[in-house]
Amino acid sequence: MAVTLCQVMGFVLGIVGLAGIIAATGMDMWSTEDLYDNPVTAIYSYAGLWRSCVRQSSGFTECRPYFTILGLPGLFQGVRALMIVAIVLGVIGAFIGVFALKCLKMGNMEDRVKATMTLTSGAMFVIAGICAIAGVSIFANLIVTNFTLTTFTGNVGFGGSSVAFAGSPITPRYTFGSALFVGWVGGGLLVVSGVMLCLACRGMMPDNRYKGTPYKAATQSGFY
Repeated sequence: MAVTLCQVMGFVLGIVGLAGIIAATGMDMWSTEDLYDNPVTAIYSYAGLWRSCVRQSSGFTECRPYFTILGLPGLFQGVRALMIVAIVLGVIGAFIGVFALKCLKMGNMEDRVKATMTLTSGAMFVIAGICAIAGVSIFANLIVTNFTLTTFTGNVGFGGSSVAFAGSPITPRYTFGSALFVGWVGGGLLVVSGVMLCLACRGMMPDNRYKGTPYKAATQSGFY
């Protein structure tokens, strides 16, 4: 019973984590404009893996997709690749995990086969979670680096507040978006679910100990 519960809980957490990284990959708010010390609040910009958007104070939002990949940074394309690999591995792991559930009877499938499938599904979930966490962390590191290097030019501070001269160029700074946190949580759930499935695999393995039979000497009967 404990093995079945561990397997089912691991599978459910894997599905939730997979849904999280899929949602994070499709979200536009990977990086959002930092409005702190920014005097221009009429326009709010944010960007994702596939397009960048601008939202005006009137509520109108305009998004522009990235039409080419040649002009994008290599690390940015690497983040895309990691998230796609994580989704593919997660989908394959979920597909295998469905047929490996001990509570479902699939013909005459042996326990050893289900245990092997459970281990495979768990390993795929762990790898998918690591890929997702790595991709989100790389993107977060890019944001931190750009945030540190980007400065506001033409600003003068008075009493803790900043005032921009008319016509001075202002470079917006970007901070973490909600998609990063969704990706981190989804990747973490995938890793936890993979570990639970691997632990459940040990309990599903059949006992291979040899059951010996007592030896009985042959009885001598008959006439000589």
